[in-house]
Amino acid sequence: MPWKETCVVDQRKAFIVDFLEGRESIKALCEKYEISEKTGHKWKNRFIEKGMLGLDDESKAPKSFPKQLSEDTLIRVISLRQAHPNWGPKKLAELYKRAYPKDEAPSISSIHRVLDKAGMIKKRRVRKTTEKSAGRLRHLIAAEEPNDVWTADFKGWWYSSKEKCLPLTVRDLYSKKVLDARLMEKATADATKEEFRVLFMEFGMPLAFRTDNGPPFASHNGLLGLTTFSAWLIYLGIALNRTEPGKPTQNGSHERMHGDIRREIQGKIPGGIQANQAALDLWVEEYNMVRPHEALAMKTPNEVYEVSPRQYPGDDFEWEYPFGFEVRKLNNRGCIRIKKNRYYISEALRGMLVGVQQIEETEYLIWLGEFPIVILDTRLICLKGLEGLQWSTSKI
Repeated sequence: MPWKETCVVDQRKAFIVDFLEGRESIKALCEKYEISEKTGHKWKNRFIEKGMLGLDDESKAPKSFPKQLSEDTLIRVISLRQAHPNWGPKKLAELYKRAYPKDEAPSISSIHRVLDKAGMIKKRRVRKTTEKSAGRLRHLIAAEEPNDVWTADFKGWWYSSKEKCLPLTVRDLYSKKVLDARLMEKATADATKEEFRVLFMEFGMPLAFRTDNGPPFASHNGLLGLTTFSAWLIYLGIALNRTEPGKPTQNGSHERMHGDIRREIQGKIPGGIQANQAALDLWVEEYNMVRPHEALAMKTPNEVYEVSPRQYPGDDFEWEYPFGFEVRKLNNRGCIRIKKNRYYISEALRGMLVGVQQIEETEYLIWLGEFPIVILDTRLICLKGLEGLQWSTSKI
């Protein structure tokens, strides 16, 4: 039971005075002052040891610091932070263990305290996102193992020695491995397709591909927002995982990785594209092989990633559609021919083979690879979206 809320120290002194007079027992005095017997004996013993000064409140600061870091440890922590200025205490703690395996590593809280006192921690601003309507092809799936989902984006460009640096970044969502960080001359569908052809030959293909809704990954106009690049992915059997407009958190880990590039590479490397690409290559190597990730139980991406068993089928690959489908090749204007008439589908699909499945007398379901994409109504001469949306077309 606590002391009464008057002057606590005065109550303690009055308690001791009554005790010294010896008229009442400790138990009776504790009842009189409405405190526990444990508290009464505590202050009696404190008085016996230190006199009246012992009744004052003592400092709550610890008398000793058994976990106090050594000077060598402090220097190592500061050095690791200087080498990796954007890594937090958790990553630095793991890196310390690997760099100095024979020494006891400081705790995460100790590293945070050291960095904070050294003025090496910056508070980040939290940005709000705006709600916008959801679009098509935005069925986000979870990545449960490597190559379930790859994420990609063009990071904002910068200039170095009057040369424009435009990085395309590709990352495996599950393992966090950066598969590519390439400075591109152009952000076109054809150039992006060539870069991904190289990646597919090296790493295999993912099940799904997550991007935002900007070019060259998506188009604001046309069937399902397809571009020649995204149509090529569908043709290869890769599902599209587009994020919703105004919701960068749906590709948040990729955006955070872009933030690391901005802080560590962007605008800091002179010498133009060649020098910046060399710096990016070294950055990717460190990111994949040295930097631990909390989401991976402090493992590195290379310790988790495995090459995809889905191999790239080659540049001459042609999809074999099921029995009963009519196979049609779109011309260079994006049209197919059905019963001697030509119908416009999408220029993004020009030159590709599609499967045509008749589902009603005048309605045909158009397949691109293993994905149904649209219904062609030859009587109304229109395209019907699979979600009830419609796009006008024309018979040529």
